[in-house]
Amino acid sequence: MPALSGKVAIAAGASRGAGRGIAAALGEAGATVYVAARTSRDGPKPASGVSGTIDDTAAEVTARGGCGIPVRVDLSDARQAAALFEHIGREQGRLDILAVSAWSVDCMTVWSTPFWDLTEELWRDTLGTVSAYWFASAQAARLMPRGGLIVHVTDNLQPDPSAWRSQILHDLGHECINRLVMGMSRGARKRGIAVVGLNPGFMRTEHVLMSMTSDAVKRQFRFDLSESPEYIGRAVAALAADPKVLRKTGELLWVADLAAEYGFTDIDGRRIPRFDPHAPEREFPC
Repeated sequence: MPALSGKVAIAAGASRGAGRGIAAALGEAGATVYVAARTSRDGPKPASGVSGTIDDTAAEVTARGGCGIPVRVDLSDARQAAALFEHIGREQGRLDILAVSAWSVDCMTVWSTPFWDLTEELWRDTLGTVSAYWFASAQAARLMPRGGLIVHVTDNLQPDPSAWRSQILHDLGHECINRLVMGMSRGARKRGIAVVGLNPGFMRTEHVLMSMTSDAVKRQFRFDLSESPEYIGRAVAALAADPKVLRKTGELLWVADLAAEYGFTDIDGRRIPRFDPHAPEREFPC
């Protein structure tokens, strides 16, 4: 029997990117996964034209052996978030896993732009992202039994989790997420719910692939060290299947470290170490 058979999960921000990789891995482990994001096949598409919908991800979850349920929702809206969790409570009676990867801020194209030239829209997207993590986690904690797991996907490529991330809004948003992990874990621990931050390396998300327009850009961002979004998905599935996961609550974890601990690999069979921009160069991944 799959490790997460009978478990109920929400993958927030799962129309693409890390969220899609997480949803797919949870589905492969047998979970029922509510695929929650803003982009659906019959709704408005992102201005960037990036691919991915909740319907596509939900279909992949089901094809992997789980049960994928697409839900179009803007989790930065408190009312929409509450309605989603109320629906799941009525339909399932509980929630076991929440993985939030609802990062909607596209900083790649403005990485070197001075902060005074950044748009108001980018600022609002940053605040909306933090709100999505807050609303989803607060609602999830009310539905979770003991043994529940809340995962905040974040970004700390340096050993120091507060090290400068090279772009002001990228840095601000992830620093807020990390502080939410620290604060939420204190109360959630008393209820037997684990709250962790999870750091991938450099993922080959749809937005990243759109931005890798030349070999020079690939070298600048160290695309040769990138990993698939399913690597982080396998990390979430491993955490969710660990009966002692509460021991990790409040921690900022790295996918690479969990791969070594739990024994999983990326989809190409490699165990990719923590991202190190100073590592020797190698061929770009396909």
